[in-house]
Amino acid sequence: MKKLLLLITAAVVLVLAGCGKSEPSRSAIESVEFLVANPARLKELRAQCKADHARMGDAQCHAVAEATRQRFMRGGPSPYAGEPVPPPAAPASAPAGADAKD
Repeated sequence: MKKLLLLITAAVVLVLAGCGKSEPSRSAIESVEFLVANPARLKELRAQCKADHARMGDAQCHAVAEATRQRFMRGGPSPYAGEPVPPPAAPASAPAGADAKD
């Protein structure tokens, strides 16, 4: 009788353990400084946060957003702008009849 009770108790414990809420394995949150220094990883995590914010977690997605903001707002030459565009050249001469008023 004791063996049967022990067997039933063990089975119930195993079933309950299997039904428990499992926490997805998450790696350590990558820091803002690391992401600012590694644009490829930042781009990858931005895509993951956009696709599934709940799975990535608020903390990691906030770090990604802050790293993106810091990279965009940092001083120095902008990686998005090239040489300034020169203004258009003035015409060599005014077209005929340009001075006449109707």
